[in-house]
Amino acid sequence: MPVSDLTPHPRRSTVEHIADELRSAVMTGRLEPGEQLGEADLAAHFEVSRGPLREAMQRLVSEGILHAITNRGVFVSELTLEDVRDVYRTRSVIERGALEAVLDEGHREATADELDDVVRRMRRAAAKGDGPAVSDADQHFHEVLVEASGSPRLIRAMRTLLVETRMCLGELRTTYTDLETQVDEHEALRRTILEATPAKAKAALQAHLDDAVERLVAKRT
Repeated sequence: MPVSDLTPHPRRSTVEHIADELRSAVMTGRLEPGEQLGEADLAAHFEVSRGPLREAMQRLVSEGILHAITNRGVFVSELTLEDVRDVYRTRSVIERGALEAVLDEGHREATADELDDVVRRMRRAAAKGDGPAVSDADQHFHEVLVEASGSPRLIRAMRTLLVETRMCLGELRTTYTDLETQVDEHEALRRTILEATPAKAKAALQAHLDDAVERLVAKRT
């Protein structure tokens, strides 16, 4: 096919830019669950009219990241406990499948080495008291595990949970009185993946995910 037949990639539109910025703010916790988005302030911040801002927010409403309440405004979505359970139930299927592939394909040591790099980054963030960075590393730990499976389908499935997982992790870190404890849990899981039998490694991963759900349920009840 001649190069002239290829369509150049369009530059990111104003609406796409605003949507990406708001999505990132929700994922990193800068916009918290339940927080109302003020149109006037956001329009001034992005230096745009309310038209593109509303279109960008509507995109996030359609994604479930924001929700609109008639005559009240637009708010950051809050995951219910059933949402949280469902997110972790789905993650459990994906991550246990990924771990099985890692172990079956003999990628245990290489995966553990990659996870070690993530744990080290997590520990540096914890030492600085940087909770959001600890949450970022927490999410990356599990993404590395799934990516190590080499399964395009598991990787795609994990990415569909990206925003909801990040929202859960932002809340999860508030359940730890000491961020180092969160780091230690991931180091223990990494060592189990490296050293334990496949059955024990899978059980440890499941227990790790179950503990997160229990912490979030306890926080809300």
